[in-house]
Amino acid sequence: MTGKEAPRTAGEPNTRTRLDRGRGALGPALELVHTGRAPTRAVLTAELGVTRATAGAVAAELEALGLIRVDAHPGAAAGAQGRPSHRLEVAEDGPVALAAQVHADGFRAALVGLGGRIVATAPGCETVDADPAKVLGSVVETGAELLRETGRRCVGAGLAVPSAVAEPEGLALNPLHLAWPAGAPVREIFAEQVRAAGIPGPAFAANDINLAALAEHRHGAGRGSRDLLCVATGHRGVGGALVLDGRLHTGSSGLALEVGHLTVNPEGRPCHCGSRGCLDVEADPPAFLTAACRDAGPAVSQLQQANDLIRDDYPADPAVRTAVEILIDRLGLGLAGLVNILNPDRIILGGLHRTLLDADPERLRAVVADRSLWGRSGGVPILACTLDHNSLVGAAELAWQPVLDDPPAALAGV
Repeated sequence: MTGKEAPRTAGEPNTRTRLDRGRGALGPALELVHTGRAPTRAVLTAELGVTRATAGAVAAELEALGLIRVDAHPGAAAGAQGRPSHRLEVAEDGPVALAAQVHADGFRAALVGLGGRIVATAPGCETVDADPAKVLGSVVETGAELLRETGRRCVGAGLAVPSAVAEPEGLALNPLHLAWPAGAPVREIFAEQVRAAGIPGPAFAANDINLAALAEHRHGAGRGSRDLLCVATGHRGVGGALVLDGRLHTGSSGLALEVGHLTVNPEGRPCHCGSRGCLDVEADPPAFLTAACRDAGPAVSQLQQANDLIRDDYPADPAVRTAVEILIDRLGLGLAGLVNILNPDRIILGGLHRTLLDADPERLRAVVADRSLWGRSGGVPILACTLDHNSLVGAAELAWQPVLDDPPAALAGV
């Protein structure tokens, strides 16, 4: 048809108009599906406050981007009336983020899809070199190999490290349990290694417990909490994080919630920070093994040894039982102080602390209630973290965030 526009099919202008109107809703819609808060199109419509037609256009666009799957013919639940709403799920074969974690006993790399789902994972070496560039180079190469094996698109990369990470420079200020120099520019080094490996998308780095809290808040034991406190042992030391109103609280320069350096035993062990009796050295795996009169063997990490010892020998072994009681009392004292200051609506525990909670939940909750004003007035729920490798999932959240903010723009170069 020379000189004329091609005829439009019926309804085409309305569909395009709906999508244009809903363009700003793409990110919020994706986040709702990503965090499991919009399992159906009906829920998505209500959460976004848009018409059903606009929600349908938004869901269709996210599906066209390869991010979600829309099931237009879901089976009806038994006894349900009417036509069931379209089901929304993250795309199983969609893009992934490269996530990496470095800790005192080695590193791990993983590919993580939307919904916090780990697609592939690979452990790394057991000895962490004193040169962060060498370690992060190995981490990125391991992740690049996973990408080659799976053939997945990558939206970016995130790194979890056992140190406070100062903003905006991305410096690891206190990698106390690594031999890295204080102030190592881990974000810059990681980004350079990611670019050198030809991996697309931005690269990020942050503290491992902050990232664990972020992952648990979006996908695990912290869902639905407004003011969430997370305290966890890594392979060495103790870390903490706080999520306020759904956002990670990192302070003015990324250094908030260094809970490992609360004093819980004034006459206790010297701490790496120069103080004495800090939670960091009184309630971590080495402290537990010492209290249980066990020597750390070289076969597996001290975290695994401590967890296995509690699961296998508590409460039958008196030394293990005593060690559990000692660490619970010290951990409870630290948690009580944090409750008095922060007044969280939920506490979640990870690493060895999760295992201590499982061993004797009543003792830990009683210590916190007895030592905290707000604990005595009603109690703060204390729960175990539920995600395996939650710091890795949190590292992936960093890389997914630009996609959640603006899906079309973030995926344009992927």
